[in-house]
Amino acid sequence: MNSDTVVQIVRDALMMAFWLGAPVLLVGFFAGIVMSLLQIVTSIQDSAFSTVPRLAAVLAALILAMPWMLQKASTYATLILGNLSRYAQ
Repeated sequence: MNSDTVVQIVRDALMMAFWLGAPVLLVGFFAGIVMSLLQIVTSIQDSAFSTVPRLAAVLAALILAMPWMLQKASTYATLILGNLSRYAQ
């Protein structure tokens, strides 16, 4: 196995981690922006007012995206484990 193959494997692993985490992180980001704007408009400075809805949004995103995330992760694992003989050279 040469260094180009190792770099490609690590690159693919990092891209898979990015794509698996992106939907949940985006939902958390937008929920945080909305809650911050709502706090600015209403002048409510309670930390629970912003944290609880953000956590609920992230949990909902995890539940909704979990089938897609599991399918992508299992496809990637099958691809990597199916080519072990190629990497052992």
